[in-house]
Amino acid sequence: MHPVVWSIGLLVISNVFMTFAWYAHLKDLNHKPWIIAALVSWGIALLEYLFQVPANRIGYTVLNLGQLKIIQEVITLSVFVPFAIFYMNEPFRLDFVWAGLCLLAAVFFIFRPQIMAYLS
Repeated sequence: MHPVVWSIGLLVISNVFMTFAWYAHLKDLNHKPWIIAALVSWGIALLEYLFQVPANRIGYTVLNLGQLKIIQEVITLSVFVPFAIFYMNEPFRLDFVWAGLCLLAAVFFIFRPQIMAYLS
């Protein structure tokens, strides 16, 4: 399997853990002291790092740092929006669409040399 596919797959898993570490305590642990929420979040974040570190090492064999970061940002929004809507019961907002379009522009600019080479 291509390193980019491995990297993206691991980053998706990593980001699911990180999204829960950062935000799930707002719903599930809001009645607990913040230190409990922080400790639970740190435990979840450890799992995130166990996927994120190999994902970035694998991805960096074929992508540059900027490309890895933009892929991470796209994954972050792709994981966050369903999490916000389905888990946190937030309403869908057009701001999610506008943010996604801005990220698509970022993807274009960061991958422009490869896109132009592919098109020519």
